[in-house]
Amino acid sequence: MLLIVGLGNPGTEYENTRHNIGFKVIDKLVNDFGANEISKSAFKGELFKAPNLLFLKPTTYMNLSGESVQTVKNFYKIELEDIIVIHDDIDLPFSALRFKKGGGHGGHNGLRSIDAMIGKEYTRVRMGVDKPIHKSQVTDYVLHDFSKEEDKILNPWIEHTTNAIKALKTNSLTEVKSKYSLKSFQE
Repeated sequence: MLLIVGLGNPGTEYENTRHNIGFKVIDKLVNDFGANEISKSAFKGELFKAPNLLFLKPTTYMNLSGESVQTVKNFYKIELEDIIVIHDDIDLPFSALRFKKGGGHGGHNGLRSIDAMIGKEYTRVRMGVDKPIHKSQVTDYVLHDFSKEEDKILNPWIEHTTNAIKALKTNSLTEVKSKYSLKSFQE
């Protein structure tokens, strides 16, 4: 069974922010697979199930995402290599898409939390959201909505990302990287 985790923050005030791109991808995957929600408060997140797939949106807020991931991982006895985490990445230009297994958290507090709770050797789907001019503006930047220009390509970029994640079910990470990695999304 694969556990696909999208990182973000709960609440309508964060719904369209850069930090919530992982939630947006999970919403699309849940819809595409017709997954059913599993109600259990112990999971500390919104959990959905389809055949051989679990989709998780931690509701612990970004900085504590690992608590939710660890709970679901342990409950369903999921191996680390069967976990895929989708997250925003300020070190990539807007609409870039990259994949990697393991590595550092790069200052991302959601990844830092997951790494501390379950280890680092899971697959990461890195969605570029660009970065602000000054490092001191990072928090405000990722918690800000996408611009009107960015909104124009958001849905096709999410569609491309969901196709890549679907391909990870049956293809190697190397094959998916080769076919789906993007420097930036072009319609």
